Order: sequence, then structure tokens, then C-alpha cells
Amino acid sequence: MKILAGNGNPELAKAIAAYLDIPLTHASVRRFADEEIFVEIHENVRGEDVFVVQPTAAPANDNLMELLICIDALKRASARRITAVIPYFGYARQDRKSGSRTPISAKLVANLITTAGADRVLSLDLHAGQIQGFFDIPTDNLFGAPVMAADILARMDTGDLMVVSPDVGGVVRARALARRLGNAPLAIVDKRRERPGESEVMNIIGDVRGRMCILVDDIVDSAGTLCNAAAALIEAGASGVTAYVSHGVLSGGAVARVDRSALSELVVTDSIAATPAVRASGRVRVITIAPLLAEAMRRTADESSVSSLFD
Repeated sequence: MKILAGNGNPELAKAIAAYLDIPLTHASVRRFADEEIFVEIHENVRGEDVFVVQPTAAPANDNLMELLICIDALKRASARRITAVIPYFGYARQDRKSGSRTPISAKLVANLITTAGADRVLSLDLHAGQIQGFFDIPTDNLFGAPVMAADILARMDTGDLMVVSPDVGGVVRARALARRLGNAPLAIVDKRRERPGESEVMNIIGDVRGRMCILVDDIVDSAGTLCNAAAALIEAGASGVTAYVSHGVLSGGAVARVDRSALSELVVTDSIAATPAVRASGRVRVITIAPLLAEAMRRTADESSVSSLFD
């Protein structure tokens, strides 16, 4: 197997390669003066099983185009099989028509990746599981819950833990983490706007008094919902609130918002490269998913079970 790294998150690609004890494929992924992307692979990949590691985080369009061109270069170089390893799948939140005359951009991106020549897709915590059905090629959706659970068990006392979903839609994800924490109790934050223009009202479903609450979500972007949920949990009597999120998009002033919030800590994976603001923050911590992705890639190359990683 060979591993080709794009510019989306080179540090993660290096960590995966180090875990597998495989050197990264020697290639140039650069831009011309007019910002056109150019990819040149400097070693033979004919008949090889190649994994392209490239999250499509911000700048999403540049990283997506880079992924497509890498796949096309490998296809034209006669690679036997090309797996697009997309730790963070951009456009995943546009997975359905949200109104009249709106696109389903996640399906469009899936079509682009398939048409470019990918044979498989490997991703982590897709925003909606049905996105796997947008692809006409095999797609593996890995879960960050085992990595998060291991970190929680190593750092916290499980006796007073309570896992909290920040919205009703994330209950399945929260329940999966709670199960890994010895069937920890579960609570849900119910948010609603009574009238347009009025602030959201947070209702807590479940008794969180005296509990150390673990908020779990797949994406943190502006961090507004997460910070509001943390404030509501503290007001309801929680002893503390820590958030575990798979993808730290953290756009705009999100990191500053987290630093001012009631959250004790926000833990994100390195599916998205950490920004200078994230590295400088005292409340945002990054844990690695490199071993998880590397093991899934090894099993894909060996034609063995990927799902057994989560048993």
C-alpha cells in the first residue's frame, strides 16, 4: 500500500504513515501563479493500493479540488485501487433539501469523488449516516467514540459522569459513547425559539445535578450551541461540563467564544488541522485519530474487517 498526502492536513498523514511504518509517497501538490492546482507523483504507483489522505475542511473548495486532482493523477498513473481517506467530509451538512430550490451538495461532492476515479471512501463520523448512500462505491464511516471513550476513562472518574447530547438529533451518537463508558446515564438538551428574533430556550431532559457532563457532537463550527448548552447545564446544577467533538471546524471567533464559556474543556480530534487560535487556547485540546485511521487503512489493504474495530 502507498499513502499520498494532500495539503489539507499533512501532519495527520505523517502520523498515519509513522503508525504504519510506511513512507509517504513522494509527490508534489502545488499551485501555479493563478492558483490552479498541479499534482505530480514522483514514484511508480502502477498496480498499487493507494490511499489519498485529504480532509475537505476550510478552504473547502481548494481542498476538495486538490483531492479530485490527486485521484485523477493516480488513476492516470494506473494505480490498482484508490481510496479517498477523508477524515472530515466537507459539505456534509448539506445532506438534504432544506428548502425550495436548494441543492444537496453532499451528493454532488460524492458524485465528483466517484467520477474522479476513487474506488473506495474512508471517512470519520459523517454528519449524517445516509451520506454513505450518496456514493456508488464502497464507503466506510469510522466512529471517533472509541478514541473519545479511552481519553475520558483515562482522565475522569466514571462514577458521576453523564453523557449529554446537545440536540435531539445527536442522541444516537451520545448513546454510543455512553455505552462505551459503562452505560453512563444520558441527558438531552432541547432547544427551541419561541418567536423569531428571540433567544433560544434551553430545556434539559434528564437530571444533571451534581454530574460531570460530557457534551458529545460531530461538528463544532461557531460553538454557539455548545456554549449555550454548557451554560444551561451549569444552571441546571451540573458540577462541570466538558465537550468532546469529532471535527473542530471552529470558524471565526469560535475559539474565543469557547474560552469565555462555561465549558471546562473542548476536546476535538485532529481530523482538521489545528489553527493557531486552537493551539494557543487553554481550553481546546486536540486528540489524535491517526491510529484509528491507520488501522482501518491497513485492514482495507488486507481485505479484512473494518467494522470489527468497533466491537
